[in-house]
Amino acid sequence: MSQILLLWHVLFLIKLYASPVPLQPLATTVYDAIVVGSGPAGVIIASRLSENSSRKVLLLEGGGPSYWITGGSERPQWLAGTNLSRVDVPGLYSSIYTNPSTNLLCQNKIRAYGACTIGGNSAINAGLFFEPPASDFDNYFPAGWKHTDLVPSITRLYNTQPSTNKPSKDGLYYEQSGYVAAKQWLVRNAGYAEININANSRRKTKVFGHPVYDYSNGQRGGPVVSYLQTALKRPNFQLQSGAWVQRIVRTGAVATGVVVNIGGTVSTISLSPRGRVIASGGALKSPELLMKSGIGDPAVLTTLSKANQLGGLPSSSWINNTAVGAGLFDNPNTFIEMSGPSIQAYNYQYENPITADRDLYLTKKSGPYSFAGGSCSFWDTIQHADGTVAGVQGGLGAAGYQAYTDSNTVTMNIYGTSGLKSSGKVTLDSTNFLPGPSGDVYYSNPQDAQDIATFIRRLFDALPGTGLTPLNLNQSSTIPQIVQYITSWTPYTRGQVNHWSSSCRIGPCVDVNTTVVGTKNIHIVDASIVAPLTVNPQFGVMVAAERAWELIDKLML
Repeated sequence: MSQILLLWHVLFLIKLYASPVPLQPLATTVYDAIVVGSGPAGVIIASRLSENSSRKVLLLEGGGPSYWITGGSERPQWLAGTNLSRVDVPGLYSSIYTNPSTNLLCQNKIRAYGACTIGGNSAINAGLFFEPPASDFDNYFPAGWKHTDLVPSITRLYNTQPSTNKPSKDGLYYEQSGYVAAKQWLVRNAGYAEININANSRRKTKVFGHPVYDYSNGQRGGPVVSYLQTALKRPNFQLQSGAWVQRIVRTGAVATGVVVNIGGTVSTISLSPRGRVIASGGALKSPELLMKSGIGDPAVLTTLSKANQLGGLPSSSWINNTAVGAGLFDNPNTFIEMSGPSIQAYNYQYENPITADRDLYLTKKSGPYSFAGGSCSFWDTIQHADGTVAGVQGGLGAAGYQAYTDSNTVTMNIYGTSGLKSSGKVTLDSTNFLPGPSGDVYYSNPQDAQDIATFIRRLFDALPGTGLTPLNLNQSSTIPQIVQYITSWTPYTRGQVNHWSSSCRIGPCVDVNTTVVGTKNIHIVDASIVAPLTVNPQFGVMVAAERAWELIDKLML
């Protein structure tokens, strides 16, 4: 009987949230806000705008269900009979790489790795939830977006979105051999301070601690579980999945609707005279949508026009803005395989987890499968002679990688973060006109490699006496040797972290109200408007959405 009820529940949720058939006749309804993309920012801005009951808010998502609560049912057999999809279980995070999902990932939609599903990348990432230091906003954001301006947004986010640095429901830490080893290495040898990371968010020089996740009750959290569930109870809010927006319809600078493909049927969804179109598809998709709506670099628009990608929009109606897609950033990434006799690697399994760990999770939402596997996170800063600062970040995973996968090896992940000087742009390929990164995103400015190599050298200097040994990079390597290694092409270097951001920056691309320059009522609210941060970008993207809501809400009054 319980299996029948679970099946009915799945079918009901699929109908409610993920059906390619609209619940309402979208083409005959006029909306006050059309939000394109249900990633973290899109969910938050759509939910907040719908708090005003006089507005009709439509959230469009090209992909389908993800979490169980959205109708997601993709999962391994050991989750059968539960109310969990693979997305809900934090310990299955890394399985997205070894057991890819055609339902969750963007299939032939972007030239990079990413999620096209309800929740966007928050449905497939590790769920790391680090508050950026105040200095990020004060140093890299314009007036109106300084830390003091964002305090109300940060407060609302904490009040709405649960988070924890003890993800296991029983309150215990699991698989901590990496944390113990790193503590001796970083705290005792290198002079790092062991801290509660978010409680000390301003401190990002020589600090170390347990990762913070946006989980709740041992399950993946995020805006889909918090903001979206509240919004879905409002009669003026609608989520439509399976809806691929092709372009924004506009008369001059004013958007009047969007052209959308739902299940092969193309139609136009109309916007009210006071309405707003908000692109929240992410730092690759949102610039693409602008370009295909006739907003962008005139050279790109000319190419699109010749390929009939602009819906017949004449050049006299183009809005020339070379900042669309410019400044694209991702964290340059290096894997260093760390081995030591005290390390106990843990390999998460999609189909056949260790029986005791499986049962502990299923009965108590506790144990190794209650978190994504990272044992610790740490930060430092690199001071430059001109007074500028670069941020650097590291963390230890649960197991080794590629050629180094024995039981005493784990992967150390090294990022460059805020203050880096390299960036690229969003480009469209010449065949299918899909968005992706240009080739100069990583290390196009040699200072970045120098900074990251300096960080690695400092870490290696503190290794003696810890019993830890780097396997894929010699511990005695000089800074120039480290630079050469991390900028070369190997399985461990030049990795895409896929923390795409900064491709439609506040100032040249959107104004302080997130309105696209040259338009009256088109906005970008996602990682595109977020400058490179000292931490994983998810928290900052959510704060940006909260702040954007304040600004757009005033424009709509």
